[in-house]
Amino acid sequence: MRLSSESIGSTANPSLIRVWYTPRLAGPVIAAAVVRLALMALLIARNGVNALSQADTASYLEPGRNLLLHGRFMADGVPDLVRTPGYPLFLAITSLAGLPAAALANVILSVFTVILVWKLGLEAFGNDRIALGAAWIFALEPVSITYSSVLLSESLFLALFLLSLERLVVFLHGRRLPVLVAAGLWLAAATFVRPVTYYLPVALALGLFLVMVRVPGLRWKAPALLLISVLPWFAAWQIRNWIETGYGGFSSISEMNLYFFVAADVTARVEHRPYMEVRNEFGYTFFTGHSGQDYLFLPYLARYPEQAGWSQGKRLAFMHAQASGIIRAHAGVFLHACSAHFFKTVFDPGAGSFDALMNPGDPRHIAGLLINEGVVRGTIKLAKTYPWILAEKAAFAVVLLGLYLLAARGVFRCGMHNACLWLLLGILLYFLSISGLAGGQGADSRYRQPIMPIVCILASAGARRAKAIAQ
Repeated sequence: MRLSSESIGSTANPSLIRVWYTPRLAGPVIAAAVVRLALMALLIARNGVNALSQADTASYLEPGRNLLLHGRFMADGVPDLVRTPGYPLFLAITSLAGLPAAALANVILSVFTVILVWKLGLEAFGNDRIALGAAWIFALEPVSITYSSVLLSESLFLALFLLSLERLVVFLHGRRLPVLVAAGLWLAAATFVRPVTYYLPVALALGLFLVMVRVPGLRWKAPALLLISVLPWFAAWQIRNWIETGYGGFSSISEMNLYFFVAADVTARVEHRPYMEVRNEFGYTFFTGHSGQDYLFLPYLARYPEQAGWSQGKRLAFMHAQASGIIRAHAGVFLHACSAHFFKTVFDPGAGSFDALMNPGDPRHIAGLLINEGVVRGTIKLAKTYPWILAEKAAFAVVLLGLYLLAARGVFRCGMHNACLWLLLGILLYFLSISGLAGGQGADSRYRQPIMPIVCILASAGARRAKAIAQ
């Protein structure tokens, strides 16, 4: 039996799947564009054009312009290892007409992701109403809106990643190998924008093996083809890093996060000291240079003066070894910290990021209030001093909790036999695990951005009254 137009299942209507747009998408697309453009205009009106740049923006812009103009991916006079070339090159090209043009390009990408969410929902569950509902929800989703116009990598990464995820879902339905190659190439492109998906190809290959275990022709071929379409690109970049600096990793941001955010956090918990104090003692400096390669500049070198003549690769190896030693010595504390960071990523409503964007430098929006005062005392103090801010945070929290409840309902309505559902849940778990293990104190609602399209799709499924009809 074929599923009805109201049901949710693994059998999709081919007449729906082949399209990339429908006139009914005009509503959520227009709504997404209006909200995001309004935010960009408000941001410029309140704080000027420079407000489009965030603390990380310079670390993308300089190596991107050097690559575009001089053919070398460098910052502060040395090969850049912190950033990968995807977003820096995109930002360098789009910013040739000025920062507002680059921000507008980010907005366009963010609006495009609304279409991709619709397409992914349609491919995964074969229900156009669920797909359209997901597009509407994502068009108004707070985290996506917050990061739509600022000059950061989120919008480009999400667009590329959703293109990969959509191709993976198509492969699960049709099992055509060229589609799987396309999924791998899009995933590689997304990883060159944000290295957070560096380990994902291996996890996906394992998942494909389990799904195809009873399909002799694809059992080994599908996982192998996915890895072949992704890993050589990673290897090429790592070879570049090794030749130019002696560092064999994909991005030094992993070593920096491990040292300055994870190991410093574990040390602070063990010694019962403020995290910021310990991080500063570790030699952290907030983007002293354009690249943000903190291991190149003071105060890191003030703590380790013997490293002044070391290569970048040797310094990063030292940081990795130091951080790994601290984590191994205090594994229990590390796991407890990971659970706290996981919880923060999942339940941080995102209002703080929005406030920091609209009111840069305003101390009342610093999350340190809750850290220093405690959740209960900090909330009471915030309610007495700035009641409207507490109301704003409560509104963000209600929206997030509502999405989670609907998404949980949608999981059970989609049918546990649906391989696409397990793919989406696996992707969700991957990003949340990465935020818990590697995010450290930096984990917040920004780390949740890649999973929100999945949450919106499942929430739309949970909001539908129809239940799956057994085939």
